[in-house]
Amino acid sequence: MQTAVYKKIPTLFIISPVYNEEEVLPINVPIFLAKLKQLKQNNLISKESKFLMVDDGSKDKSWQMIEDFASNDKENVIGIKLAGNRGQQIALLCGLKSSIEYGADCSITIDVDLQDDINTIEQMVINYTNGADIVYGVRSARKKDSFFKKFSAQSFYKIMNKFGAKIIYDHSEYRLMSKRAIEGLLEYKESNLFLRGLVQMEGYPFAIVSYEREARAAGTSKYPLKKLLALAYEGITSLTTTPLKIVKRLGIFNAIIGFLALVSLIVIKYTIPFNEINLWLILSSMMAFTGLTITAFSFIGDYVGKIYQETKQRPKYFIDKTTADEYENLATKSEINLKFQSSIIKSTNNNKEQEKEFAKYKKEDKSE
Repeated sequence: MQTAVYKKIPTLFIISPVYNEEEVLPINVPIFLAKLKQLKQNNLISKESKFLMVDDGSKDKSWQMIEDFASNDKENVIGIKLAGNRGQQIALLCGLKSSIEYGADCSITIDVDLQDDINTIEQMVINYTNGADIVYGVRSARKKDSFFKKFSAQSFYKIMNKFGAKIIYDHSEYRLMSKRAIEGLLEYKESNLFLRGLVQMEGYPFAIVSYEREARAAGTSKYPLKKLLALAYEGITSLTTTPLKIVKRLGIFNAIIGFLALVSLIVIKYTIPFNEINLWLILSSMMAFTGLTITAFSFIGDYVGKIYQETKQRPKYFIDKTTADEYENLATKSEINLKFQSSIIKSTNNNKEQEKEFAKYKKEDKSE
């Protein structure tokens, strides 16, 4: 195992998005907290490190449970509740942004179902202290996944890379990011988020840790095939214009086929008697080309729709509640103190100037 180079002990925030996880939270939150306390005891992370859960508008009792965990262990747990369901990507972004506002040096995002191996956090932190701004958790095996789950996940990564959205194979949202990397991520202003692609685009020094994927302790996956396909499509259209290039090539191909078909029909007209078979051939060809045209326009429409959404520049999320209202952010507190001291100094200087002016006035008055 590598050893840490830097002496400074980082403040780490472990961030988990939560959506309808009332079955999982009582089982997995104590595991997260035990790991957090172990890391603190081993002096790998500072005592100010936290476990941050972001409730993405859950409809069950997830938020009530998060509040209970936070009230029972304020030293280690923070909860944030979003106003409505905004999706996993937005919940993660909210958690990352909040973590650096609370004073984190680095943050780890991980699903609360604990299918990702929490025991690799030590290695992630060591890689961070050795200079990596981003540490990707990559699954080395999916032995406990069903055949369908394994097939759908592998298809997801293959489709993404085939269409030009370059992401690390078998890496989901389990990663460590430094404060610098998080601040860089926040510079991306688009509302159509695909964090796996955006994080990789930053280009900061990175490392990879491997682990075997575990089975869910309870509950069901929040990413069935339909959602995986939707996420893949969102990622492709957010990161690359490959679908538009495919449409262009199909258009050229269709034009060539159409020209050849026209020549064939002219030849057929003058050499073979027109019959019913030829009519159906023409109709089927027209239907095929019409379908391709509509598909092409739908791709273009999706891109235009994304441009429309971006131009509105709407807020990505609103925070409904937080358990950290009384949590003192050292960075913010320091900033407030500096501003307060600055105002006192300024006020003192102004008072001194006023005293000088008054003394001068009194002197002039006496002389008269």
